[in-house]
Amino acid sequence: MGDPRGFLKSARKTGAYRLVCERVKDFKEVTIPRPEKESEAQASRCMDCSTPFCHWGCPIGNYIPEWNDYMFRGNWKAALTLLEATNNLPEITGRICPALCEHACVLGLNDDAVTIRENELSIIELGFKKGLIKPVAVKKSTGKKVAVIGSGPAGLSCASQLNKAGHSVTIFERDKEPGGILRYGIPDFKLEKPIIDRRIDIWEKEGIGFKTGVNVGVDYPSKELLEEFDAVCLAGGARVPRDLTINGRDLKGIYFAMDYLTESNHRVGGHSGNLRGWGGSIDAKGKKVVIIGGGDTGADCVGTANRQGATCVVQIEVLPKPFECRASSQPWPKYPMLLKTTSSHEEGGERHWAVLTKKFIGEKGLVKKLSCVKVEFYEGDSKACPVMKDILGSEFEIEADMVILAVGFLHPEHPGLLTDLNVEFDKRGNVKTGEDYKTSVEKVFAAGDMRRGQSLVVWAISEGRRSAHYIDKHLMGDSSLPLI
Repeated sequence: MGDPRGFLKSARKTGAYRLVCERVKDFKEVTIPRPEKESEAQASRCMDCSTPFCHWGCPIGNYIPEWNDYMFRGNWKAALTLLEATNNLPEITGRICPALCEHACVLGLNDDAVTIRENELSIIELGFKKGLIKPVAVKKSTGKKVAVIGSGPAGLSCASQLNKAGHSVTIFERDKEPGGILRYGIPDFKLEKPIIDRRIDIWEKEGIGFKTGVNVGVDYPSKELLEEFDAVCLAGGARVPRDLTINGRDLKGIYFAMDYLTESNHRVGGHSGNLRGWGGSIDAKGKKVVIIGGGDTGADCVGTANRQGATCVVQIEVLPKPFECRASSQPWPKYPMLLKTTSSHEEGGERHWAVLTKKFIGEKGLVKKLSCVKVEFYEGDSKACPVMKDILGSEFEIEADMVILAVGFLHPEHPGLLTDLNVEFDKRGNVKTGEDYKTSVEKVFAAGDMRRGQSLVVWAISEGRRSAHYIDKHLMGDSSLPLI
């Protein structure tokens, strides 16, 4: 390292946000770009730690100490080369990844970890700013054709890798624009859509084809797909939401989080019209909003509701409040379940933990209240999961004109393509594959949430890259594409 004692000279300093009073009035990105010199100072904190566990913590095996060293020395071009060697979408992970690598950082044993995610973002954004990121022409074509179904992070990463290998790649997307959950599930205040567009533009110039508005398996038969292409990768995500089947669920004013976020993103993007046909738009303006689910999706709903002008926002979670510091049961370098306060939480609203919703209460067919109870967890035997039970006498109600269910996803949508292909599913309802990402159908592969279940963007990228390796090997007998 250029300065092996840099972590002793510079304290961890995270990026700044725009003022709350300003940012809640729009959907523009909340973060403020970090100055170049400040990024170099933060990169100097990366120690000469001999065994960098950040590699182990990162699903795509980023060369973190190496590009931090280049950053510190001011050699941003070399840092960019190393960053792009393992990550097809660093401008995305640099914004929305929970930074598994930082929790595995060796410096985190007795100090604050290196700002790895923000350093990554600094590298890629400087690369775009200085014109270092340009389309790269494919040197040799293999003559093989591959179809990638779904343009989320898994599909995009898979397509990018296969294109580099010389295959002719076509991405099919049923929505009007590519990006999948990146475009329609993540609010602009976390990820503005021109960030996606500029990368798509590069890939199109490199030769990747995009066919949007095409629902494969419905208006494009899978039989034709298998006849036209030498290999197919299923990367459609896990879109079937987990429901809360309790009394009053049929009341109006109760929505799934992804439907709410998708419609909001359409509106912010200037798209008009009823998105899913539910008799009116989903808008929190002037409403008391309750969000059930304490994860990142729920937090995105908090920020969206505040921007839409909700009169109050309450987020509830059935699990206990996480620790603010790493617990002994989650030792380094494991990823700890810590209390996470996002930029959305800083903008207003209440948060409550260990709350179970028992039923929805309505008037004239509209939701008006949630009947809830406080719960506690206790350990069963050593092989059993913790047991949840209601706390007697803790019943209470929360007023609500609008309820958002952000309690996760079950599995990919089965009707349509997956049923048409007759692929085998695992016990959870995901597409079953072997270690080589092959499904039960000849020359059909699967990657991302559709294969492993709902997960992180960085895992989707990893899945896409790994599946590309095996698809290339299937087509050519061997592959020079990295396995990670």
